[in-house]
Amino acid sequence: MTDTADFWFDPLCPWAWVTSRWMLEVEQVRDVRTDWHVMSLAILNQDRQELSDEYKARMARALGPVRICIAAEQEKGSDILLPLYTALGTRMHVERRGREEGESAAVITEALAEVGLPASLAAAAMSTEFDDALAASHHAGMDPVGNDVGTPVIHFNGRAIFGPVVTPAPRGEAAGRLWDGVLLCTGTEGFFELKRSRDRRPSFE
Repeated sequence: MTDTADFWFDPLCPWAWVTSRWMLEVEQVRDVRTDWHVMSLAILNQDRQELSDEYKARMARALGPVRICIAAEQEKGSDILLPLYTALGTRMHVERRGREEGESAAVITEALAEVGLPASLAAAAMSTEFDDALAASHHAGMDPVGNDVGTPVIHFNGRAIFGPVVTPAPRGEAAGRLWDGVLLCTGTEGFFELKRSRDRRPSFE
């Protein structure tokens, strides 16, 4: 019987992108499938007064892609999320486009076309129509994992975790061994955290 892992992402986060590519590798070498869900860094950080003005502006721009993902899920179902996330993430992270002001619209339009969604769906980026559904998806993923975390978040076997944060994405059996280790840790009652400071930027190789 194939187990299911639930993965919450914000398309803006490069670390979540790398972990998502690792999760696709895990599916090839372990008996697990992934269901994809949307969280929002903008919602997560909305009450943090200590953030810089530049970061707050970035969070405002981050709403567009997550609103697009939620609108697509509402229209086509959850199976559209992985291909749409891949289309958006490839442009944002691998091609390094769409993260600056004025670039997002083109990236969204291209991504929608790539996965066969109507161009009219791009209007959701500037609309509050799907914000209730976005908030519900966000809280379903984030509330069980607690405070002071971000994305990626994975739920598996009744456990919710932030991470793993890794770069570059392990491939093949190396991906499987990391998955085994994550399950060993999170399956231990009372386990909370392993962490060290990041000394490199995310790699999208």
